[in-house]
Amino acid sequence: MKDSDLLKKYIKEYLNVVDNREETEKLLLVKSAFLKARQKRKKVIFAGNGASAAIASHASLDFTKQSGIRSVCFNEAAMITAFGNDHGYENWIAKALEFYADKGDVVVLVSSSGRSPNIIKAAKDAVEKGYTLVTFSGFDKNNPLRSIGKINLWADSRSYNIVESAHMFWLMCVSDLIKS
Repeated sequence: MKDSDLLKKYIKEYLNVVDNREETEKLLLVKSAFLKARQKRKKVIFAGNGASAAIASHASLDFTKQSGIRSVCFNEAAMITAFGNDHGYENWIAKALEFYADKGDVVVLVSSSGRSPNIIKAAKDAVEKGYTLVTFSGFDKNNPLRSIGKINLWADSRSYNIVESAHMFWLMCVSDLIKS
């Protein structure tokens, strides 16, 4: 297959993922949850691993700056290593939520696979503690993260780049919806 054909196929897959009606309709629910948090002077807390952590960090900043929603991201090396060393890597996000989350906050967890043990643990703890949980995942339709949150967005692809780009695109769509 020629490079141009591969590129067309790749772009078509990406567009199909980000323009999935079932998933994009959930963006309005995310917008509503974030606006409710802002109205009640609560915050939105983002977390992820690897590239998902970078997406969470970018989103947190944009929601704070552009949308007027107080947002934080658990993506600081000292926090990750301190909580990871003290409580185990699989527990560090849940432990950070214990210290930083307040009643009425929205927790957003981003995981391409939807299978990261630290994300799953944090998701279960967030639900147990009554936070509004929004998840972003991809790959396997039956990944465990997809069934835990109140609002669960899923990117139907097995390509990291497409899943991660879809998560970023969707989050920025919500930011733009709020600021417009």
